[in-house]
Amino acid sequence: MTLAAPVDVSLLICRRATLNDLPRLLQLLADDVLGKNREGVGSSDPVYAVAFDTIAGDGNQQLLVAETGGIVVAMLHLTFIPGLSRRGAWRANIESVRVDSALRSRGIGSWLIEQAVTLAQERGCRLAQLTSDKQRTQAHAFYGRLGFTASHEGFKRVIDTNSNI
Repeated sequence: MTLAAPVDVSLLICRRATLNDLPRLLQLLADDVLGKNREGVGSSDPVYAVAFDTIAGDGNQQLLVAETGGIVVAMLHLTFIPGLSRRGAWRANIESVRVDSALRSRGIGSWLIEQAVTLAQERGCRLAQLTSDKQRTQAHAFYGRLGFTASHEGFKRVIDTNSNI
């Protein structure tokens, strides 16, 4: 299968990423305007393997991939967060949603997010949340179609001034 071929969403498989998927995950993270200057595709920098191992070893974190025909076509990072507010509600935080640019607007991202929401429901989460860079206006419309609302203003503070994150 080439990435330009049609994708039958009913044939997608959702699974946890493995370390062997790491090079492909870095490709997906870099496959957009904002990520292309942040990620080290093809990098031998050990920070990526350390980060992957840390996430994989944490029971409240999952790197999920959508795969078809043995090819990873999308990914997201799902984190389960316990809380005191909302009567001790657990939250599902969805980050790093990426679909291969050759396959966008074919239902893959919607399908993968619904897989994540199902996992969150199974874990007892009462809220799914995500953030999206203000420059990603198409992504904002996409998330709105999936039932997410822009209910809060998000803030970030870069701590490592030597980083380009």
